[in-house]
Amino acid sequence: MPQHCQAVVVGGGPAGLMAAEVLLAGGVDVDLFEAMPAPARKLLVAGQSGLNLTRAEPLPAFLGNYPERRQELQAALTDFGPEQLRAWAAGLGISTFVGSTGRVFAEGMGSEPLLTAWLHRLHKMGLRWHLRHRWCGWDQDDRLLFTGPDGRLSVAADTTIFALGGGSWPQLGATGAWLPLFQARGVASAPLEPANCGFTLPFSEHFRQRHQGEPLKNVVLSCTLADGRSFSRRGELVITAYGIEGGLAYAAGPLLRAALADHRQAEISLDLAPDRSLGKLVARLATPRGGRSLASHLARTVGIKGARAGLLRQFLPPATLASPELLAAAIKRLPLPLLATRPLAEAISTAGGLDFAELDE
Repeated sequence: MPQHCQAVVVGGGPAGLMAAEVLLAGGVDVDLFEAMPAPARKLLVAGQSGLNLTRAEPLPAFLGNYPERRQELQAALTDFGPEQLRAWAAGLGISTFVGSTGRVFAEGMGSEPLLTAWLHRLHKMGLRWHLRHRWCGWDQDDRLLFTGPDGRLSVAADTTIFALGGGSWPQLGATGAWLPLFQARGVASAPLEPANCGFTLPFSEHFRQRHQGEPLKNVVLSCTLADGRSFSRRGELVITAYGIEGGLAYAAGPLLRAALADHRQAEISLDLAPDRSLGKLVARLATPRGGRSLASHLARTVGIKGARAGLLRQFLPPATLASPELLAAAIKRLPLPLLATRPLAEAISTAGGLDFAELDE
């Protein structure tokens, strides 16, 4: 076991693996320490049903996903943005494709082929692995302190890269336990918060049982904060037992978290029929209903059924459901109240952590 290393990477998730690869390619010897029995467990689990690598967008639009850090991230994303990431995957023998919502996926959808090829390349490049070694701070001589199968280990390093993850999915290794260690050394930080997470809505038990797990494809989610910031994007959501999750919820997440923090409630609106005009919806809904139920009438006239129809019944009063004009307006802009973010442990990723101002070039 090394007592002194040229470069140490602490953390074997995607960030740590990428840092190690760049260092190795530059001729630097790298020792990687990972707390879990295997690296990148979260990547492996998260990609089981489809490995979403990035979005297929021109760089200016892609930078728009980071409005608060656009200026700081522009140089980095110019060097290594969506196209470079796809080329990197291709270098591992993994081709990619663009989905209907602009997201880029690995062919075959799963993450195991990409991770296997990546780990094989790192092994060939000479990466030294130290699994089941959890970083727990520094010793009295400012050497890195680890606990491992053989007890405690102190390691000196010329360069250390911390790639410690956030606090979501802690069963896979990202516990957030590192944050107090940096705080104790006077490093500015913010509390860890859920990002890329679901949101709780006041669904009835009947709605939950009937529609849990249903996707809402091709809808437009919009929201506007009191300070004027706004979001509007077409994509998809998934109805869950507690509320909603999915790509649109994740993309709008920063604004929705801010609204919940300020007011303890947030509101979004959904356009359930983005390809139909308000006028056409009114005309179709105004056709005589006869003996058909509302559910049958919605499905037959405007193609609204399943969870879409359920949301209308859940959140609209009877008078609105009975009026073609009011119902059409609600289909184009259905207000939904959000009560809370889901817990940090459930989130796909984490906001907060070290203050960006603590980072230099």
